[in-house]
Amino acid sequence: MDANQIAAETRRLMKEAQAKADESILGKAYTQSAVATTGLTAYDLEAPAKLLFPVITPLRNSLPRVSGKGGIQANWRAVTAINSTTILPGISGGNRGAVTTDTVANYTAAYKGLGLEQSVTFEADYAGENFEDVKALAVENLLKSLMVAEEKVILGGNASLALANTGTITLSSSNQATGFANTSMGVGCVALTFEGYMLASLSTGIVQSFTRTNADASTDVINGGTALPSTQANLTCNSNTFQVLSASVVAVAGAVGYAWFWGANSANLTLGAITTINSVLITSNTATGATVAPGQSNYQALVATSNSTNALNFDGLLTFASNATLGSYQGTQATGTPGTGTPLTSDGAGGIVEIDTALQSFWDNYRLSPDCIWVSAQEQKNISAKVLSGSATAAQRFVFNADQGMVAGGTMVRSYLNKFSMDGAKEIPIRIHPNLPAGTILFTTSQLPYPMSNVTNVAQLRTRRDYYQIEWPLVTRRYEYGVYCDEVLQHFFPPSLGVITNIANG
Repeated sequence: MDANQIAAETRRLMKEAQAKADESILGKAYTQSAVATTGLTAYDLEAPAKLLFPVITPLRNSLPRVSGKGGIQANWRAVTAINSTTILPGISGGNRGAVTTDTVANYTAAYKGLGLEQSVTFEADYAGENFEDVKALAVENLLKSLMVAEEKVILGGNASLALANTGTITLSSSNQATGFANTSMGVGCVALTFEGYMLASLSTGIVQSFTRTNADASTDVINGGTALPSTQANLTCNSNTFQVLSASVVAVAGAVGYAWFWGANSANLTLGAITTINSVLITSNTATGATVAPGQSNYQALVATSNSTNALNFDGLLTFASNATLGSYQGTQATGTPGTGTPLTSDGAGGIVEIDTALQSFWDNYRLSPDCIWVSAQEQKNISAKVLSGSATAAQRFVFNADQGMVAGGTMVRSYLNKFSMDGAKEIPIRIHPNLPAGTILFTTSQLPYPMSNVTNVAQLRTRRDYYQIEWPLVTRRYEYGVYCDEVLQHFFPPSLGVITNIANG
């Protein structure tokens, strides 16, 4: 072949090969993959990551933060009464008056360190490039975590108020159409502080104490907020019908919950219920609690000791309010029917008897009115129902907004009218706190009505060192961070606090 023929043959062969290649491609057409992470598809990942968790800290947000001045504790003195012996002022001509006596108290509050830690591996940092600054996110979330934990300490930290021993159980049985078969039963109970209630669950048991291993491999022994367990109560059911047991103990000051154990009285008792009232109704002879370290659901395995205080925390508002020596108001609902308890009581005129009793006590004893009532969702619902269930003559006002012909359903009592106030009726906001246990109401006061009291803030967080971040030196291929603060809650007038506990649902 000459050169022209060779060139022509080459072009022909190339065209044939190209045609066969096109047919091969058409025969194996690409399709959209069924899974986003397979096939030749883009991954439409929206940055940054969404932070879908609540950071609700109303007490921390409202309390002033003031700087401390070194030392190991905050110290202050207060005049708590003037003319405490009530000397009458009348005098005879030309003579001087009698000498009065003032009452002075000294107060201290030790600083406590609070902190949490987090780490980011080198690989996690690499993987987050062009999507998220993982190290910055870790520190930001660590600060939020500390704030949430700090809120719980402000509300219910307990460094000083040891719970009284869980008392003797009152146990009785009754014949019912349904229940458990005739058997001999044993029941035990443990009163729980705020921290104890937060740590306890049927799936993990109650925590008497545990050893925590920290980021630097040091350890801390931490009490779990439990009172001394009660003595086991036993009862032999003599009836041949089904049985239901009613169990109760005397309400324990400072307790917000009670853990109940039961089973055959010759065997180990198992955790069966955690209540926010001081009683329980037992309808099955089989309790379902599980044991997951460091918790415990086996009653016989509990240590006969009280672990109700936590020296690593400072006292919170519930602890101040529950301490009988500080003059705060304490109301406790009656035991009532075991398992049912005693709910709040409507006065039939748009008010709540127990709240009015507390507000009158604040006025009669200290001439003041609280300015916030903190409740759980359960109490918010019950207060609204009871206020709105008043008689037709109750002082209620309903406002309807007819804009665009719409009517919104539902009612909510957002505030309570205090009838015991120097300036006439005073409106007190009712606020739900996300961590306040059901069955408990807390009264707080942010301003004292006493002129020139020298109390700028009734309650404040005194910080020896406010929030600070530490990036630890590299010792492994991970970035390690800590966020800390060093502070104490000061409350200059605990009598302005109040608490009602053992409130049944209803």
